[in-house]
Amino acid sequence: MTLYGVGLGPGEADLVTVRGKEVLEDCDVVYSPGRLSRSVALEHVDESKIGDLDFPMTKDEEKLRAAWKEAAAEIAPNAREGDVAFVTLGDPNVYSTFGHLRRTIDTFHPDIELEIVPGVSAVTAFATAMGVEIEAGAGLSLREAANGASPTGPARMILFKVTDAPATHTGLVEAGYDVTYGRRLFMEQGETLVTDDPAEIDERDYYTLAYAEKADLEVERATAAFQRESDESGDASSDDETTSGEPVADGGKTIELERAEGCMHGDCGGH
Repeated sequence: MTLYGVGLGPGEADLVTVRGKEVLEDCDVVYSPGRLSRSVALEHVDESKIGDLDFPMTKDEEKLRAAWKEAAAEIAPNAREGDVAFVTLGDPNVYSTFGHLRRTIDTFHPDIELEIVPGVSAVTAFATAMGVEIEAGAGLSLREAANGASPTGPARMILFKVTDAPATHTGLVEAGYDVTYGRRLFMEQGETLVTDDPAEIDERDYYTLAYAEKADLEVERATAAFQRESDESGDASSDDETTSGEPVADGGKTIELERAEGCMHGDCGGH
């Protein structure tokens, strides 16, 4: 008998993984921590299987701990008798309240078996939505930017929880960054918006992120040689006209992820 932490992806029901869908269909109870994750789960399971949990929007740690303990006490008996799932937008291990729940279960109900089913997170989905390519070998830092914060330092950053875009934008531009904003990316709930104008998203929305890149950043990709050859010859080389027959790779480096402890509630999903 198992408690599954299931990542639902960024918000569109058809971005749930095949594995995630199978687990939801097989579980006896599917616990939802919020309205948005509940709406996605309902695309895959009947409402009679949904168990709602309450996680307050607060920074009061005592209230949060009480909510986690109450949720764990609700889930544990059912997880001993059958398979249950706890769903969260994005991935259960990226800016998700599932981490708090998992640690609470481990402390007070250590006999419960746990398994995590990863989901598509905004950590990766943002690149497609914004038309950004993070090439091999690039460093990428994940930061939080709530309440107008403007983290600086790395050449490339994904900023989560951008709740005051104009204030964040001012700090980033002064530090030499170009910034693009994305709101409710791949989410069925609400309007998806991608813009470089912070005034277009000046109202507070928890599901806003930004991609910041140093304005003077120069990237030389291995494929740039194709364009140079084309410019010199006037005709681009075909795929099978290689000089060595060996594949060309850009190399790779470890991506730096600076993660926060997680959401105050359950519907962050890495946004």
